[in-house]
Amino acid sequence: MESKSSTAENLPVYYVGQHESKRQLPISPHTVSRAFDCNHKDAYLEAATPTVTSLAATDTAITPGDTIQKLVGTASPWVDLSSPDPVIFNISCQVLELEISYAAFCGLGNVVLQGPNLQYGGSHGEGVVQYAYAVQELLALNNYTQILIHLPMIYHPDQDGDEYEGSLSTCTRQEYIEEGGRSKHDLLGTWDAWHIIRTLCKYNSRLFVALSIPRHLPATHAQTRWHSEPLRLLSLTAQTFVPNPDGSPALSKYHQSLIHRYMRLRTPPWILLCDVGPIPGLPNLEAEVPKPWKPNGIGPAKASKDPEKFPEVLRGVAENEQCNSESPTTEENLMPPHVKYIRKLQRNSPPQSILEYFGAGYFQDYLQGPLQPLSDNLESVTYEVFEKDPVKYDLYESAIYRALTDWVSAGKTISGPARTIVVAVVGAGRGPLVTRALRASETANVKIELWAVEKNPNAFVLLQHHNEHSWSNQVHLVQSDMRSWEGPISTQTSQQQQQQQYQSNHPHIQSHHQLQKPHAKQPQPQPHKIDILISELLGSFADNELSPECLDPLITNLLNPTHGISIPSSYTSHLTPIAAPKLHADIASRTPSDPKAPNTPYVVMLHAIDYLSTTPPENPSAVAAAKPIVKEAWRFSHGVRANTSASPFPGSDERHEKNGGSNTDALDKSKGAINDNNKHNTRFARLTFPTPHRGCMHGLAGYFEAVLYGDIELSTHPLRADAKSKDMTSWFPIYFPLKTPLYTPDNSSLTVTMRRCTDARKVWYEWMVESFMEIPASPPSELSVTLQGDRDSALGGDAVARGNSVKKGESGNRDSAASAMRGRASEEKKKRVRLGVSEVGSSKESGCVM
Repeated sequence: MESKSSTAENLPVYYVGQHESKRQLPISPHTVSRAFDCNHKDAYLEAATPTVTSLAATDTAITPGDTIQKLVGTASPWVDLSSPDPVIFNISCQVLELEISYAAFCGLGNVVLQGPNLQYGGSHGEGVVQYAYAVQELLALNNYTQILIHLPMIYHPDQDGDEYEGSLSTCTRQEYIEEGGRSKHDLLGTWDAWHIIRTLCKYNSRLFVALSIPRHLPATHAQTRWHSEPLRLLSLTAQTFVPNPDGSPALSKYHQSLIHRYMRLRTPPWILLCDVGPIPGLPNLEAEVPKPWKPNGIGPAKASKDPEKFPEVLRGVAENEQCNSESPTTEENLMPPHVKYIRKLQRNSPPQSILEYFGAGYFQDYLQGPLQPLSDNLESVTYEVFEKDPVKYDLYESAIYRALTDWVSAGKTISGPARTIVVAVVGAGRGPLVTRALRASETANVKIELWAVEKNPNAFVLLQHHNEHSWSNQVHLVQSDMRSWEGPISTQTSQQQQQQQYQSNHPHIQSHHQLQKPHAKQPQPQPHKIDILISELLGSFADNELSPECLDPLITNLLNPTHGISIPSSYTSHLTPIAAPKLHADIASRTPSDPKAPNTPYVVMLHAIDYLSTTPPENPSAVAAAKPIVKEAWRFSHGVRANTSASPFPGSDERHEKNGGSNTDALDKSKGAINDNNKHNTRFARLTFPTPHRGCMHGLAGYFEAVLYGDIELSTHPLRADAKSKDMTSWFPIYFPLKTPLYTPDNSSLTVTMRRCTDARKVWYEWMVESFMEIPASPPSELSVTLQGDRDSALGGDAVARGNSVKKGESGNRDSAASAMRGRASEEKKKRVRLGVSEVGSSKESGCVM
């Protein structure tokens, strides 16, 4: 449906449904029509009422029909797949198999399944694994039905157990219940259960979360954890809302912020309002509730009295579109007050940032393979996407302007024979940086000799058109790989340059000069140096598109050796561990057809992720999420002013080899070639990240920062991007996946090892992650103390005799050493234990070809 205004076009889509737990008669077309009239497009229907033997017409209100695609069902909430009693577990499995099979037969696409009970007496979480196996069997029944596991946001012991009256869990035999007290509430307890379920189900693409939003929200780390999971539905009850002064329902600012954040996901979850009032125009619920079904003492004795704990019947999902109602009553009057509030919340959604608007719908959490800019010629549409970013080119223009004005004010030596500053744009593409360099020259009132080098023959044709029609032939164009370019040559006159360019375009036509003097001796052109070298060769991890390899020969052989400037002058790569289950599932689905998928670094606009390493929030009660810890891996510097000594990254627990400095020290300047087979461009980093809360690591998020000139910088760093290059869209982060996710417990740490590898043909990365935890060091054993005491007693006489001959100085030294050892022993109270190690990831097969 087309949007009616530009404002509405940017609003997130809210799918809102309404659930009435007491409505048990079949949902007729009239019921669906009334839901439409009050701004509900779709309706939900309870799945089949189970019997272990078979289903009968009296057991279910569902039949295939025109409305089936607009319904979402729920499996019987009174079954218990996590029961320790094998009889109850077996009955529950049979019931759910019947229901899911019949739902698939009717074409019901989504079925909600009650989450596992985590507490049985003194046992906590023991039934989750068998619950997960049962869900795996249900998913295997067909290839169509999607299962939504309904879970509370956090675990609290009071919400578990017998909350649904008539639940089979009340029939659990005593011999299967362990004695003991209830466990304490756990902010990530239900996430732990979900993690086991989805892991055992191998991140099945038809398995989702239906999340119950509580009245009081937990800490932000629990909220962000669910943000990274495959949310399909958010359920809110009347108890979740608070009354306004006028008595109308409303949500707290914390709930509003949560919903706004969740609704920005690539696939926004549906919002289900449970027992917030009747659908206008339908009969009174109390008049249509039949006698509860309870065959042979099995099944629900009565309807649930606490819909917040589980919405037993889901009814209705409505799109954000105007309904066609035949009723003379207006749409606003037809809406229940809770629906009105949700629609108001939708209209008041915070505006999207430029980056969110740019990536919404397509780029968000979409895996893109790395570019091969040296071995492949990019298409025009690829250049066009990059050129739509005004922020990057504005910063480049500012950097060029500053470099020109500083050069003139400092009176630096000029390389051009015409006493003009020589500027070269290498990898010019379709020419955006050339245009910005000309504009900066005009603004600074500094004349330049501008060269543009491009290897792509198709892009070079466009550069020729620009030079003729837009740049007034001010630019010297060179079609060449920048690494083999001999440099700018300016001995020819302007007329001779134009003639040479014409002849290069028309090789079959000889000039008049050549015809008249075929043996005339032409002056041998001599290349000269470049004063300012401009490039945009950076990738999402700074060096992943071979910027160092491309710039090495230019910096060494062509840049002004005294005052030469490279824009950018340096760039750094940064890493942080993340949980990204959606990306992991996507890569797993690609692996059968692409075995290289788990070892490929992907460019992706990260959104549905959770940072595992974070700093403690300054205000624990604040709405803002904790800030991620992002660490620098290594640095590359270019230009004659670059520091040639490697400076280690601060931090006693990190080790970096070849972490920084200029690349020029590893080049053979006399021969103009790399003398170590590109080994000077290898890098190594080992970084340790604290992880205060348990989680599952799926990969590494990579970012970069680049210094263009002076204090003008580009950044994709999540904490510094807004301050340095706000709303820049040219680069998304890079994602290094783990083949197998790595679980990390509370108060542990992750150590990341990353290498940039190279040979004579390509560049690739290798990465590995280790999980550690500090535990109390074991005290000296009683056996070692006893043996030492016996030894001293046995040698007592000899020791006394020898003691008379020992010098006092030696005795004092021995006492000092013993005292020092005792001091070190008291300090070493904890030891670091390795909990797990990931497989080594290597992108060598898909590495960037030089």
